[in-house]
Amino acid sequence: MTAPNARRPRQLRIEVLRHNPADAASVPRLQGYELTEAPGMTLFIALNEIRETQDPSLQFDFVCRAGICGSCGMLINGRPGLACRTLIQDMDPHIRLAPLPVFELIGDLSVDTGKWMRAVGERLEAWLHGAAGADVDRMEAPMDPDLADAIYELDRCIECGCCVAACGSAQMREDFVGAVGLNRIARFRLDPRDGRDDGDFYELIGDDQGVFGCMTLLGCQDVCPKDLPLQTQIAFLRRHMARRGFGGG
Repeated sequence: MTAPNARRPRQLRIEVLRHNPADAASVPRLQGYELTEAPGMTLFIALNEIRETQDPSLQFDFVCRAGICGSCGMLINGRPGLACRTLIQDMDPHIRLAPLPVFELIGDLSVDTGKWMRAVGERLEAWLHGAAGADVDRMEAPMDPDLADAIYELDRCIECGCCVAACGSAQMREDFVGAVGLNRIARFRLDPRDGRDDGDFYELIGDDQGVFGCMTLLGCQDVCPKDLPLQTQIAFLRRHMARRGFGGG
């Protein structure tokens, strides 16, 4: 007997923007798939069902299935999000999917976020500095719990690329480091184990490629699956850099 509040399974139509850039004959196209909704179905589950039962050539990425790895980022009805965190029951039965913009396309819904993130990390020197020799004592010194919590809050970034895909500046400027890059700077700036001072950090992001390139559209914070305070950190960095005489250019 069906429960009084149970909803009948819907017929879903999922349209995917298909393209294989490695195939010279491939032309970007929308391809539709029909399937029946299941209780508790996520978009990740739906895509796996499509690949297992209808089209094994469909390309998309996943690792953890728990919103931790960030691999399944894609445009979901035009909005960046994680497939594993998107419940079908909260959506219309007609769903349209596309790969995240800005990043290099591998195929269909699969993009190379790692290449972009590594380049930004190297450019911003996103690692602890001053860890050798006499600095070892500082590296092992106890940290105030509130400060540790503040650093951990920014460390929760999973580098899924959703903030970059939602960023107008990142889509217009190849050299813009995006909210994920600025978040890294904010994180290392807080860390007392890092030997750099404010001037060192500001030299890295104190121009239009960094914090002054942000148009404050709030798209990055709106789509962040970890609800990180990205715009708060960007505004904080911008105010401090303006006081030190840094500016766009």
